[in-house]
Amino acid sequence: MYYFVEPMTEDDIPEVQQIESQSFTTPWSATTYKREIRNRASCRYLVARCSPTPLPPDQGAAPQSRNLGLLSQIVAALFPPARRSTHSCPIIGYGGLWLTGEDAHVTTIATDPQYRGFGVGELLLNGLIDAAYEIHAQMLTLEVRVSNTVAQRLYVKYGFQPGGTRPRYYTDNGEDALIMWTESIRTPEYRSRLSELRRHLHIRLQTQAVRRRSSIRVL
Repeated sequence: MYYFVEPMTEDDIPEVQQIESQSFTTPWSATTYKREIRNRASCRYLVARCSPTPLPPDQGAAPQSRNLGLLSQIVAALFPPARRSTHSCPIIGYGGLWLTGEDAHVTTIATDPQYRGFGVGELLLNGLIDAAYEIHAQMLTLEVRVSNTVAQRLYVKYGFQPGGTRPRYYTDNGEDALIMWTESIRTPEYRSRLSELRRHLHIRLQTQAVRRRSSIRVL
């Protein structure tokens, strides 16, 4: 299976809400998503899709900026931009962020339960990091449940560190939220770290795709 990330559109909202209902107890309304998607000055929302085969490259696509190209340079072989409509490729995850001052706040990120553990969430996080570069953010921040140690490990891997808590932040059970921040994402050190992490992600996803192709041929 091949995974790729692209901007969320208003047509994607129903599929996004299906995943959201399986991931969060207080889902957003369609109106909220529409407002966020339309606010291009300070918001970016993405979806992850899957396809059984690689999508053909878009020969007419505009060249990406240097920052946005960080992800595509590493995983382009597995996740090329689509030349055709991707509506037939189901959405398996989504994420978004806001720009607040110089900080990009990850507002939401979730993966379809069937696709968890395959690197989709990490791919989405990389897409959001590129979006943070695009909107000229200096740092990234987010809240995560104190009990969600799996997500916390991923965030720490990408340079997030605990910076405090928000007591009883989650209204469904009164659980505290852990606030996490990165240092500047624009330093040479962070960019080097990001490049290495993406190299490992590329290898992981490529290996998964090869194994899947091999199992299909055997069948």
